[in-house]
Amino acid sequence: MEYLEIVGGKKLSGEVVISGAKNAALPLIALSILAKNDLVISNLPNVVDIKTLIKLLENLGAKTEFLDNHSIKINTNSINSTKATYDIVRKMRASILVLGPLLARFGKCEVSLPGGCAIGARPIDLHLLALEKMGAKIEIKDGYVVATAPKDGLKGATITFDKITVTGTENIIMAAALANGTTKLINAAKEPEVVALCQALKNSGVEILGIGSDELTIKGTKKDLLNIKNIEVIPDRIEAGTYLCAAAITNSKITISKCEPNHLGAILSKFEDMGFKFEIKKDKITILPAEKINSTEIITTEYPGFPTDMQAQFMAVCCAANGTSIIDERLFENRFMHVAELLRMGADIKLSTHTATINGKNLSAADVMATDLRASSALVIAGLVAKGTTKVHRIYHLDRGYEGLEKKLSSLGAKITRKKED
Repeated sequence: MEYLEIVGGKKLSGEVVISGAKNAALPLIALSILAKNDLVISNLPNVVDIKTLIKLLENLGAKTEFLDNHSIKINTNSINSTKATYDIVRKMRASILVLGPLLARFGKCEVSLPGGCAIGARPIDLHLLALEKMGAKIEIKDGYVVATAPKDGLKGATITFDKITVTGTENIIMAAALANGTTKLINAAKEPEVVALCQALKNSGVEILGIGSDELTIKGTKKDLLNIKNIEVIPDRIEAGTYLCAAAITNSKITISKCEPNHLGAILSKFEDMGFKFEIKKDKITILPAEKINSTEIITTEYPGFPTDMQAQFMAVCCAANGTSIIDERLFENRFMHVAELLRMGADIKLSTHTATINGKNLSAADVMATDLRASSALVIAGLVAKGTTKVHRIYHLDRGYEGLEKKLSSLGAKITRKKED
């Protein structure tokens, strides 16, 4: 086991390059199941979750070859199994993304139920109800989703999601691409990662209308496999926001490059409320120090609103703000698990169901433990200003979604080191 040691109180400066988006790359890797050709995906982040999904494809029989640290060639014509086993799926809930494409291509599959999640229940019932509307027969057996399509394949249908679901939208988009007839998705997720998946399919000849809206219309190919064009993964908006939080809490000037400012609207707006200004160029954002860091109010919601994946990092910044900030977490019930660790660092935070009230005050170093991916980055951010030396343990959570976080922060002037537990 490894941990990060952070000496607080260092100003940051310089430029950091943003990696490809993990949450965009995962559905694109699953999309390879629909391809009849070798698919090359570039700008992949070098993180554990990506390797986990690639391992799942290999277990199914796909052939993969890393062309470099951030590019992979995938051929799924050699898939000889349609069972995604518990051993892989338990490591990452996003493994459920293989359900739609496997069922659409092979007419049957077994995918382990993802199980619990540290940040709250994220049931897949919306995925299953949608597939049933497309004619699939679904059984839950021995902890697996056992899905069977009609003999001539999945059928186009009109599907209204009762609740916005990103992975549910992505799963059904992929299933619809090979279906018979036209599928209409209503109340679809609009996240940039969903748009990237739709664009990849459109570039490969699939007819899709409404890209970027909450209503998508997809004309299926009647089980004809796709000739998918090479794909470059979009920049990671959550990683970009995380480095901006590191700059904000230390009140430093840094530049993030190879990012997409248009994907960061709600995040940048909240920083402006807190007193920060920006210089924005095509794919670069420079955050400028604030005269005074103001308190703020945040409500998490679906894109284009404020992302739940940035809530923990902003809570850390709120600890350094003047006055009282309020964060209302509307999406996941257990996503305040980092609060107990911030309290160990001297934070003044009070919880009431899904609302956190944060009174700004100076933080002190402590030994803290990461509980999930975004919570771990929040603790690192807090450590950047805490007086003394903070140790963040269980950083395997961090490695699931951030590529070389400590190296990137070190390049900006942070005093942060990865060490092995005794």
